[in-house]
Amino acid sequence: QVHLVESGGGLVQPGDSLRLSCAASGVALEHYDIGWFRQAPGKERAGISCISSNDGITTYHDSVKGRFTISRANAENTVYLQMNSLNPEDTAVYYCAATDTVSDCEGSRSDFDYWGQGTQVTVSS
Repeated sequence: QVHLVESGGGLVQPGDSLRLSCAASGVALEHYDIGWFRQAPGKERAGISCISSNDGITTYHDSVKGRFTISRANAENTVYLQMNSLNPEDTAVYYCAATDTVSDCEGSRSDFDYWGQGTQVTVSS
């Protein structure tokens, strides 16, 4: 059973940075594609970044490209999402998710079988 826990969210001002963590227990995350998703109030949960199981592929939604960076620390069994130049439109609950049924970050939201509980990110002046 894959158990994911996100952390690192908080309240920040526009232009600030945060680093979210997605830690796992029970399995080695390196064998899974890991996606970061976010859900703003009144909106659907949407994918914003993914890192493939072999680290050969990383993907970003246009809205975060150039500002967010996904990375993996296998020794810590953790995937990170470094978020820079945050703006109010980034306010959402952020979730990490894992899949081993689809590779190379080709999966859609429904392909991710394991989800964390989410961490709130609020960007406000």
